[in-house]
Order: sequence, then C-alpha cells, then structure tokens
Amino acid sequence: MKILVDTHILIWAAGNKLSPELLEYIIDDDNILLFSSASIWEITIKYRMRKEGFNYNPISLYSGLIDAGYIELPISAKHSLQTMLLPDIHKDPFDRIMVAQALSEGLSFLTSDKTISEYPGSIIYVAT
Repeated sequence: MKILVDTHILIWAAGNKLSPELLEYIIDDDNILLFSSASIWEITIKYRMRKEGFNYNPISLYSGLIDAGYIELPISAKHSLQTMLLPDIHKDPFDRIMVAQALSEGLSFLTSDKTISEYPGSIIYVAT
C-alpha cells in the first residue's frame, strides 16, 4: 500500500514516539511510505518560530526520511486545485493540501487527527 504520512506522525517517528499501531504501518515492508513537501515546510516554519518544545531540525528530519526510504511527494498545481473540491472539514492549509495530494495520487493518508478522518478517500485514522 502507498501511504502518505501526516506531519505529526513523521515527527513522532523521528522521536521514536510512535504507538504500536502506528509503528505497524511504518515498519511493514509491503507499504511504500511518502511524505509531503508540505510537511517539511510546516516543520521549517515551526522550527524557525522557535516554537516551545519543538526541537526537530527540518534538515535533519528530511535527511532521515530520505535515508529511511521515504519518498518525497512535491506539491503540484493539480494538488492545489484538488483543495477546491474538499469539503470545509479542516481549516489547516497543510492538512488540506496533504489530503488533496493523497486523493489526487490515489494514496492512503495515515493520520492521528480525528477531524481529517472525516474526509473522503482512503484515510487511515489511528487514535493515539
């Protein structure tokens, strides 16, 4: 299964803080894991803001994802246009673009955000 991984799960994975259920998706060799360029952008913004408790260097995280075999999914105009078709369930632009990417590319989207699980498509919601 091809899975686009939500930003917060990428951060938890980098900090070795995944629940056993999330870890199953990450370590399953049958899964092809992708990350959105939007996730790196979101992490960069939080890092540059010196958000309290946020210590994830985006350069290190990006390198770690590539080294671990994740595939980067750049944002395209097709993805941006897909956001117009999404219901107004979630207001966060990073989450909306990633849902649009998953829908546009026929990917499953792995998240622990209950609100995102309300979107159509192959959303894999894992409560934490």
